[in-house]
Amino acid sequence: MNSAAIERRVSGGESATLELKKSTGQLNRAGETPCAFLNGNGGTVIVGVTPEGRIVGQEVTDKTRREIAAMLDRFEPPALIEIEYVDLEERGRKLIVLEARIQGEVRPFTFDGRPYQRVETTTSRMPQERYESLLLDRMHARRRWENQPAVGVRIEELDAEEILRTREDAVRHRRISAGTSRDVGDILDRLGLRIDGVLTQAAQMLYGTRFLPDYPQARLKLGRFRGTKITGDILDNKQEYMHAFAMVREAMAFLDRTLPLSGHFVEGRIQREDRLPVPPDALREILLNAVMHRDYSDPGGDVAVAVFDDRIEIRSSGTLPSGITAAMLSGPHESILRNPLIAGAFHRTGAVEVWGRGTNRVIEECERWGVEPPSFEVVTGSLWVTFPALIGPSPQVTPQVTPQVLAVLAAADEPRTRGELQEAAGLKDCEHFRTAYLEALLQARWIEMTIPDKPRSSKQRYRTTEAGKRVLAGQG
Repeated sequence: MNSAAIERRVSGGESATLELKKSTGQLNRAGETPCAFLNGNGGTVIVGVTPEGRIVGQEVTDKTRREIAAMLDRFEPPALIEIEYVDLEERGRKLIVLEARIQGEVRPFTFDGRPYQRVETTTSRMPQERYESLLLDRMHARRRWENQPAVGVRIEELDAEEILRTREDAVRHRRISAGTSRDVGDILDRLGLRIDGVLTQAAQMLYGTRFLPDYPQARLKLGRFRGTKITGDILDNKQEYMHAFAMVREAMAFLDRTLPLSGHFVEGRIQREDRLPVPPDALREILLNAVMHRDYSDPGGDVAVAVFDDRIEIRSSGTLPSGITAAMLSGPHESILRNPLIAGAFHRTGAVEVWGRGTNRVIEECERWGVEPPSFEVVTGSLWVTFPALIGPSPQVTPQVTPQVLAVLAAADEPRTRGELQEAAGLKDCEHFRTAYLEALLQARWIEMTIPDKPRSSKQRYRTTEAGKRVLAGQG
């Protein structure tokens, strides 16, 4: 930085990131302010300029340099502050520029044992509550759950296809060099997911293929409930363990097949547009947030999607980062990453930004769609995002009473497996039997599950209901 650049810099006076000191006689204050900058968004202290912006400079002797070095020794932890001495040729004096750059993972800093903060143009003592919050953030940054070694995970067990897909997407979005090797290990190193040859837990959650018994938190829960309460009949229920990228795809596929389509005429067009009750891009954005920002350290945690007749709920384990409230998500807010390695992998693929605008885009998309935006709420240690939506009751379709239907109802007079019912119907195509017969009979309540809260249980059986028996007896 030269004197001309400094003149331009100081012409606007002091600011939230600039403080002016007339001389090193104010070294104590000159140390408090860099401390405040280090605890905030960085900043510059220029010694040799009056608060009004008049450049006067000062003599810089060996004693001056020793005093500045001693002042920097009073920071804890040791601070990386750049010092530059700028000559003022016409005066034979110098300006001293102290540049305090952001060191987020190291803060909070103290000067002479006290923390400081910058608010507009004022430097002041930092409140104890804020200081303790930053201390917790520092601990989290260095020993986050995601950057710890993965337990018993080998690189051969990761989803190599997904890792290569990440590389291809990142190259396409110019967020990784096209020259990056296609070697899976090299890609993980580039993403910071393998450290000194050791896989991190972030790598496991992003690309793992085997999760039990060590990683039960890699669980996705999907459910469609009749009515408006969790106690309503479960029409569809699925729980699986999968990596984060697969979670987003699987949850979106579930919503695509579960949510109803309705006709909508766009102004100025004669064609009807079939669309979901909630914009898909908004749902996808919230799902991305759920898998990126959840608390993975909780082995009992998960991501859950619940669809009711009047709403869609997307839940993820973990509360919001310090300094962020649920109310703030509906407006501009800072982006604080709980899992920067996991979020960074998604960012490389072009799936998300890093500016904390995701929830704002969701609200804008809902307004453009003409529907009510979601609400955000922290409930019992989890973040719940609720989209109001008229899903409506699932239509009751009365199956046609065919010989195959009668055969299934007769066979289920006693509890039977799905395979036994398919054999009774004389059908060979498993998927056709499931969608055209089994699900239709369940929806019509002509048959029922013996274990309704665990639809995919290996011990699941199906039996004919009283309604089904009336159909068999010709009373349907």
